[in-house]
Amino acid sequence: MRILVTGAAGFIGYHTAQALLARGDSVVGLDNLSDYYDVRLKEARLARLEQRPGFRFARVDLADRDGVERVFTDHRPQRVVHLAAQAGVRYSMENPHAYVQSNVVGTLNVLEGCRAHEVDHLVLASTSSVYGANTRLPFSVEDNVDHPLSLYAATKKSGELMAHCYAHLYRLPVSGLRFFTVYGPWGRPDMALFKFTRAILASEPIEVYNNGEHARDFTYIDDIVEGVVRVLDRPAAADPAWSGERPSPATSPAPYRLYNIGNSSPVELMDLISCLERALGRTAVKRYLPLQPGDVPRTAADIASLADDVGFRPATPIEVGVERFVAWYRDYHGTGA
Repeated sequence: MRILVTGAAGFIGYHTAQALLARGDSVVGLDNLSDYYDVRLKEARLARLEQRPGFRFARVDLADRDGVERVFTDHRPQRVVHLAAQAGVRYSMENPHAYVQSNVVGTLNVLEGCRAHEVDHLVLASTSSVYGANTRLPFSVEDNVDHPLSLYAATKKSGELMAHCYAHLYRLPVSGLRFFTVYGPWGRPDMALFKFTRAILASEPIEVYNNGEHARDFTYIDDIVEGVVRVLDRPAAADPAWSGERPSPATSPAPYRLYNIGNSSPVELMDLISCLERALGRTAVKRYLPLQPGDVPRTAADIASLADDVGFRPATPIEVGVERFVAWYRDYHGTGA
């Protein structure tokens, strides 16, 4: 198939593009190579993709309406994996306009491209952050998510809502995936595991928020990508049992479906740090800080519907995933320290 992957130079986009190329699909990667984090890491991912037959790259900003339309016109993708976004909870308080431009305007441009070119299936990246103030665990796609705690979460929920409109109005099959704390090789430098590794190797203290009383549904990148590809291969369909009197948020009379994609086995933050210390052979100096604005103390994913529909079964223990990340980090940075 011809597949458009937005955010192809990003963490999940890079791994997803690699998986699709490995099975013989042709991939058009769209990315603007933003400087939200070190562009050199994005360029290194992209360089590896450009070595693969069947990959083409378009450097386009999602908010560039004409640019996105040209990508659809020139490449005619059959399916789209929309992973590009302005990420990060805390940064959304510093630069809110970037989130609206990328996650709202940009997603609208992708939806318009899918509509105009009759794309077979759109897989849309969302986030566990949409659960916001919810405290009942595990988080379920049947839960109400009307109380976001960050603008980032609000913009991602906006993307889900816009996508449902397009599924309803234009019968565009859309599957939304709410990602839960993805980690692994080639990961983002703004994420905890990357920051902790860098600090420990530099003999600097790590910042442990909420005084360590955090738990996250850390999900290894290979498991995530397998789930993304399985969903991509199963276009969303209307739910004939959907009821307007008892409306499910996760399905629809339109070809629209929402899933959580996570490990479904939360890890305490202090346990993650212990795994990292063992993998590095060093002890972290910890600086304990309060809960940060926009953060939530705990996340856990109910993945029953994803398991039922596409057979998603995460299989990577946290110890194994952390060891693989550390091995990559040392190789990438050229340090055996």
